[in-house]
Amino acid sequence: MTKKNKIHFEISERKVLLSVFDAFFVLTALYGVSMIFDYHYFAFVWTHYYAPVLLIAYIYIFGFIFEMYNLQVASNQFQILRNVIFTVTTTVSVFLFTPFLSPELPKQRLVIFIFYSTVLFILLLWRFFYAYFLASQRFTQNVILICDKIQVGDLVLGLENVDPNYKIIGFVNSDAASNENSKFQYVKEIKKENLEDFVRKNNVAEIVIACQSTDGITADLYQHLLHLLEAGNIIREYTQVYESKTQRIPVHYISRDFYRFFPFSRSNSNKLYLSFVRLIEFLLSVTGLMICGLLIPFIAFGNFLANKGSLFYTQQRVGKHGVVFEIYKFRTMISNSEINGAVFAAADDKRITPFGKFMRKSRIDELPQFFNILKGDMGVIGPRPERPHFVQEIASIMPFYETRHVIKPGLTGWAQVNYSYGESIDESLIKLQYDLYYIKHRSIFLDLSITFKTITTVLFYRGQ
Repeated sequence: MTKKNKIHFEISERKVLLSVFDAFFVLTALYGVSMIFDYHYFAFVWTHYYAPVLLIAYIYIFGFIFEMYNLQVASNQFQILRNVIFTVTTTVSVFLFTPFLSPELPKQRLVIFIFYSTVLFILLLWRFFYAYFLASQRFTQNVILICDKIQVGDLVLGLENVDPNYKIIGFVNSDAASNENSKFQYVKEIKKENLEDFVRKNNVAEIVIACQSTDGITADLYQHLLHLLEAGNIIREYTQVYESKTQRIPVHYISRDFYRFFPFSRSNSNKLYLSFVRLIEFLLSVTGLMICGLLIPFIAFGNFLANKGSLFYTQQRVGKHGVVFEIYKFRTMISNSEINGAVFAAADDKRITPFGKFMRKSRIDELPQFFNILKGDMGVIGPRPERPHFVQEIASIMPFYETRHVIKPGLTGWAQVNYSYGESIDESLIKLQYDLYYIKHRSIFLDLSITFKTITTVLFYRGQ
């Protein structure tokens, strides 16, 4: 069976593509401009190799902060324009005033203008080209599901919402008890005996097995899948696809064989990593508390006018190994906000005062938690600590919830930068999936990603 190749970029490959060509086009454009105008400021030479390296490093750093490498943003032309302008403006400003490593400031303002315009124009040109050609429907990946027919709707929405170019065009019903045809908007049911022919005719990139019971893989279906595998077709298990696409652990698909999905990151017990993280946390805590001290007079004044209560607010939270501790925050709600009992905080919570909403959006209300970090109750990065009442309630109906307590809770975390408030049990499940993904993949690189995303949250006023 011959298989026709179709261009498709995996999510990680597209990010590499963006970053590599960002660097290539910027350096090529600056070199071309230096040849045209003969301005030495653009003439990157081997004796000063660190100047272009520094420039590209700044583009990557500020590009991550301003979400240039978020694939959803990179496919939206308006967001491309906004975020590239933010990135280039910040990059050029910081590069120009970096001592020693960057070239000496040019005396002519025209040189700076040409430098800035060149970087901005070439990045916009390349990014618009990517959005129009490489992120378009020309590069879709056709996929077939092997699953129970009652699962199809949820599976399609769960995967295509993350990667719009990941198109599920058909499914094979693995429910042995039902042979009835099911019709969906655009997902066709495929008979087992027609599977190989359908794969060949529709240029299917991969087959995803999502049935939760092995009973659905009958002997004849197994033979068809084996033939497809031998012909070079890719067959993957749903939980692997879900984790790679969504960067979450699909706990709703994990049962007694949970040990297959939780090979926790070695960083959780790596003494060198933990010592380095603790040093960074100490330095950040001291810095954060100094900033907190400078802001207290202004916050106290705003709290006196708007919040009508004590400046600080303490609450019990569950930490590492289930140990309960007191968390510190600036008050953002009215007094006696839980007179009728503990309830989930909501996005438009009526208990939050206007001044409190400002502090939450800017994350200023969480500055006192640097004291918790200094004490060792919390880390800078980790699952957000939950209240004991909610931990008991959620853990009673949600498997693996208390698994998030194997590491310290954090001031920010993978769930916080990727999802909004957990206003219900269902939304807490989604946040749990992100938390478990962090625990499984914890590393310096993931910590840096969370740090950049947190800075983005503050800069774009997205706090909750």
